[in-house]
Order: sequence, then C-alpha cells, then structure tokens
Amino acid sequence: MPRRGVLILGNFVSGSQHVRMVSEDLAHQLAASGWLVLTASDKEGRLARLADMVTTVWSRRHQYAVAQVAVYSGSAFIWAEAVCWTLRRAGRPYILTLHGGHLPSFGRRWPRRMRQLLSSAAVVTAPSRYLVEQMRPYREGIRLMPNSMVVDEYPFRVRKHPLPHLLWLRAFHASYNPSLAPKVLARLAPSFPDVRVTMIGPDKGDGSLRAMQEVASRLNVAGRMTIIGGVAKMTVGGWMGQADIFLNTTNVDNAPISVLEAMASGLCVISTNVGGIPYMLEHERDALLVPPDDAEAMAAAVRRVLTEPGLAESLSRNGRRMAERSNWSVNLPKWEALLTAVAEGRQP
Repeated sequence: MPRRGVLILGNFVSGSQHVRMVSEDLAHQLAASGWLVLTASDKEGRLARLADMVTTVWSRRHQYAVAQVAVYSGSAFIWAEAVCWTLRRAGRPYILTLHGGHLPSFGRRWPRRMRQLLSSAAVVTAPSRYLVEQMRPYREGIRLMPNSMVVDEYPFRVRKHPLPHLLWLRAFHASYNPSLAPKVLARLAPSFPDVRVTMIGPDKGDGSLRAMQEVASRLNVAGRMTIIGGVAKMTVGGWMGQADIFLNTTNVDNAPISVLEAMASGLCVISTNVGGIPYMLEHERDALLVPPDDAEAMAAAVRRVLTEPGLAESLSRNGRRMAERSNWSVNLPKWEALLTAVAEGRQP
C-alpha cells in the first residue's frame, strides 16, 4: 500500500461535457508532483458513474492509502454516502471536500444524513469561508482549502479603458440565471451602441438556454449576443482575452472557478452577492456586487465600470492579485501535507 497513493473520487467528465471540475485539477496537480493518482469516474450517466466509483474503491483498495471525495447536494450526495460506506469497508481513510451553493439548504433538509457523513471522515474541507460557516453545525473543524488554478494559463491585461464587451461563463441552468444577461444588455444598449455579450457554457437541458434566447428576442438584443456552448478548459484564457467585463448572474453560488479565471485575466467582475460570493469578493475592491436577479442594478454596475475614472483599472489589478493567491503553487503543498497526514494516521 503506497504512502503516495491517493484515490480522487468526483466527476471527471470534461472530455465529454466540457465541464472541468475541481477534482480533475487536484488529480492533475498531485500526479505532476509525483503521487500515484487513481480517479473515478469519467463514466456517462449517473448510475454508471456511481457503479464505477464504488467498484474502483474496492477493487483497487491495495493501491492507495487515502481517498478524497467530492460532496455535492441532491442525488450526488447519495454517491458520496455509498462511496464512503465502501471506503470504510475497505479500511481506507478519506477526506471529504464540500462543494456547491445548494449544500447548506440540503443539510437543513437532511441534517442527520449530513452529520453522519461528515463525522465519518478523517478531515472535511471546503473551498470557501461560506461553506465552512454554513456547514459547521454538522462538523466542527472544517478546513478551508480554496479552489485553485494555474494563474499563468490566463494572460493578464489591465482594463484601463474597458469596452462594452461582456463575457458570461457558466452552465446554462436555472441556478445560474442566464436570462439576466439579455435583460442587462437591453438596459445598456441605448447608452452603449457597441455593447455585446459572449455566453459560454454547456446546456444542462432544463430549458434555461431556450428561455434566455426567448428573452433576448423579446428585448431585441439577440443580435448583440454570441452563444458558444461548452469549450475546452485550455481555451478559456483566450475567450477571456476578448472581453473586458465579466457577468456572474447566478442565483446560487459558492466559490466559482470561472470568477477566479476572469480575475486572473484582468476582467472587471460584476456578480450577484449570493451564497459564498460576498465571502470571496470584496465589493468595490475585487468586484462590484449587486442583488440577485436585478437587471437594473447589474446594468448600473456595468455603467460605472465603463464611465467612472480609475474604477476599471482598480478592479482589474485587485482581481489579478486575488487570483494569484489561489495559484496551485500556493495551495498544492497544503493538499500534499493534508493527504500525507491522513494516510499516515496523523492529526493534520
């Protein structure tokens, strides 16, 4: 049983769904650092993915010393429960990493299940102070381990004199409220004739993409919108370079990597102030924060960035500095120390 063997359990579906999860980045960084990394799962379909995770936990139990399990709400929570049950039968310690803005409400609905799962782990981590605080009733001592990125993959350009070129980068799902983007455009168009938005992200199939297109058509701004769909992770930096302002329209959120990517690239971030966003971003320092689903407030924030002297440059530079604190060069050693301690049965 190698001390440097780790099993990472989460969604590894970027090849098929153009959605690269944090688990994939962690696995890649650990492998590059010399760890023996096993992963699960890249299978299509929920049941196939769950079966692959459980099978991998058991069949390869002699090849890893510690596991790391991503925990989300909804049906994905059942996967975490099943995987952790199997890990206990296999006699392998594990770290749970909490994800998603819906997790606190899920915990309030199922407090006993949440408490049982979190108490079973050697260590529980969360990528934001928001989740650390919200999930404290179910487990004391949750460790803050921020989401990380390779900052150098995102060319930085200071936005001193930004153009009204907007970028939206999330999945098309109701949680992320994509229909807010055309509503913002409609309010900006009379004052900024060149305003446009590029929207990037996979369609989650809940009708949000079609609803957004209908809103854009009704407001006569469809011609100002470019809808790309999902893109490969390696191309995100290039798309960031084509815009100056990043819109985060979400209704539910935690610590989105897309916002960090935008700040690393120097875009001026305008975001709703939901969930973990106020824990992550400081209003008027790192970004401009507005109430959720408020098109007028978001449009007013865009106007400020385009017209207020010095504001865009300040947001751009401060955002880059914040993104640099999330670099893997800073956070990978923390992950390695934590995994090593748990694998050796020591208190981290």
